[in-house]
Amino acid sequence: MLLDRLRFNLKTLGDLIMIAVPMVVSQGTFAVMIFTDRYFMSQIDATHIAASLGGGVAAFFSFCFFSGLFSYANALSAQYLGAGEPAKCSRVVTQGWIMTLLCTPLLAVVSVVVVDMFAAMGHDPAQVALERDYYLLLMAGAVITLAKVCISSYFAGIGRSRVVMVCDLFALFINIPLCYAMVFGEWGMPALGIIGAGISTIIATLAGFCCFLLFYFAKRHREYFAVASSFAFDKGIMRRFLRLGLPSGVEMFLNVAAFNLFLLMFQSYGIAQGAAAAIVFNWDILSYVPMVGLNIAVLSMIGRFVGARDMARANEVIAAGFVLGVCYSGTLALLYIIFRYPLVELFAPPVGDFSEIRELATFMMLGLASYAIADAVIQVCGGVLRGAGDTKWVMWASVSLHWAMLVLQYFIILVLDYGPRISWLAFVVMILAIAGIFFVRLRSGIWRDPERLRLVMAE
Repeated sequence: MLLDRLRFNLKTLGDLIMIAVPMVVSQGTFAVMIFTDRYFMSQIDATHIAASLGGGVAAFFSFCFFSGLFSYANALSAQYLGAGEPAKCSRVVTQGWIMTLLCTPLLAVVSVVVVDMFAAMGHDPAQVALERDYYLLLMAGAVITLAKVCISSYFAGIGRSRVVMVCDLFALFINIPLCYAMVFGEWGMPALGIIGAGISTIIATLAGFCCFLLFYFAKRHREYFAVASSFAFDKGIMRRFLRLGLPSGVEMFLNVAAFNLFLLMFQSYGIAQGAAAAIVFNWDILSYVPMVGLNIAVLSMIGRFVGARDMARANEVIAAGFVLGVCYSGTLALLYIIFRYPLVELFAPPVGDFSEIRELATFMMLGLASYAIADAVIQVCGGVLRGAGDTKWVMWASVSLHWAMLVLQYFIILVLDYGPRISWLAFVVMILAIAGIFFVRLRSGIWRDPERLRLVMAE
C-alpha cells in the first residue's frame, strides 16, 4: 500500500524545495512569456489573441514529440549521477543534440503540412492569416528550442536547477520588452503585431540557450562531468535514451495532438468562444506550468534514488511532492473561484463588446478551479513513474484517455452541437479521470519492482 510506504521527512521536503523552486520559477518564466505575448495580442483585438493561441499550440504540437523525447535527458542524467557515473551525464546531452540535428528536415516537412490546418478547421479567414504567420515563425526557431530542452533537462537532472532558473529568467527579461517594442512599434521598432511576438520569442530563446552554454563549459563543471570527451556518439546511452524516452515523446505528441484538435474544434464555435478559451488557458498556464517545475524536481530526485537503489528516500520524495503540489494547487483553485471576474476582465480589449467572452470565460474558470488539484496529482505521480522508467505505462494510460476525450468532443461539438459549456465540462472530467488512474498506478507499486528497476538501468 502506498500510504504505508510513504514517510514524510522534513529534510527531503527541503531538498525537493531546493530543486523545485528554481524549476517552478524557470517554468513560470515560460508561462509568463506566453501570457505576455497573448496579453499584448488581446490589446489589439480578439482575433489576434485567438490566433496567438491557435498558432502557438499548433507550433508546440509540431515539435512536441521531440521535446518529450529530449526532456528525458533529465531522468537519464539523474540516474547516471545517482549510480556514480557523472561522465555519462554530459554524454546524454551530446546524444540529444545529435538527435536534434537529425530531426531538422522532418520539422520542415511537418511545417508545410500543418500550416494549412487552420483554414481546414473552418477558422475565420482573418484569424487564419495571423495564425499562419505566427506558426511559421515559431517553427523557424524550433531547432533552437529543442537544443535548449536537451541542456536544460540535463541541468535539472544533475540537480543544478538554479542554472536553469537563471538562464530562463535571462531569456524572459529579453523577451518581454522586446516583444512589447516589436508588437506595438515602440523605441524605434516597427509595429509588427503578431509577427513581432514570434520574432522576439526566437531571439529570447537563442539568448537563453547561449546562457546555458556558458554554464556548461565553465571550468569546474566541464572537468567534473568530462564535457571535453563527451562529444561522440555513445551507442549504449543512445539506446537507453530511445528506449525510455520514446514513450515520453509519443505520449507528449499524441496528447498535444488530441488537445490541439480539441482546441481547433472548440474555436470553430466562433471568435468569441476562441477568445474565451485563450483567456482561460492563459490562467491555466500560469498554474499548470509551474507545477511542471515540481514534476521535473520529483523526476530528478526519483531518478537519482533509482540509480542509487534507495527506494526509502524515493518514498520520502513522493510524500513531499504531494504536500507541495496539493497546497499550491488548492490555493490557486480558491483564487480562481473568488477572483474569476477580474481575472477575465484583465483581457478585455480597449474597444468592442466583451460581454459574450466574459460570460463564457468566467464559467470556464470554475472548471479550471475544479481540476487544479487533479493537475497537481498528475504532475507528482507522472514525475515518480517517469523517473523510475515506467514510461510505457504512462504513455498508454495518458494517450488512451486523451483520445477518448477527443472522440467524445467530436460528437459534442461537430455532431450533436451541444455548445461550448458541455464541451468544457467533458474536458474537465477527462483531467479528473487521468489523475485518478495515475494515482492508482502509483499506489500499486508495480513500478518499484527490483527486476523492473534493474532493466531500467541496463544499457
